[in-house]
Amino acid sequence: MHPQPTASSQPAPLHLRVNGTACQVAVAAQTALLHVLRNDLELNGPKYGCGLGECGACTVLIDGVAARSCVMPVAAAVGRQVTTLEGLGTPESPGPVQQAFIDCQAAQCGYCLNGMIMTVEALLRRHPHATEQEMRSELQHNLCRCGTHVEIMQAALRAGELHRGRTIEQARAGA
Repeated sequence: MHPQPTASSQPAPLHLRVNGTACQVAVAAQTALLHVLRNDLELNGPKYGCGLGECGACTVLIDGVAARSCVMPVAAAVGRQVTTLEGLGTPESPGPVQQAFIDCQAAQCGYCLNGMIMTVEALLRRHPHATEQEMRSELQHNLCRCGTHVEIMQAALRAGELHRGRTIEQARAGA
């Protein structure tokens, strides 16, 4: 028979803000953010790829900056805004970067797309007029084994066009 855990052996709840929603999870502080997002919060946009922060499949935005969630302890996300692929849009109303990847049919197996989309999103948030070379440089550490690199680059460039259009419309509306 195993002894029952006591209140002191339970991890203290951690308070997160994910996709604009406050959440609380009771996990060890060193648990990978990726595992919390997928297993506890049921957000399956970020993927488990290499587990070493090398492939990009697990990319999320932390305060708008691309981060590899498989190597980031969940405690590092406390007090910060975490955005996953699900936080960029909905199936009915995808965000501009998501829409660009749909428009350009930039998927084969789709496993790398989370990282590609989140990396392009982060780049366009900080540099809305990114050039093709800047996009290539930003995406060079995201791995795709299916060979849809041409379509992914087309989608990244299209995302820039859509993103700038959204920014202009928001400015005109006073947002």
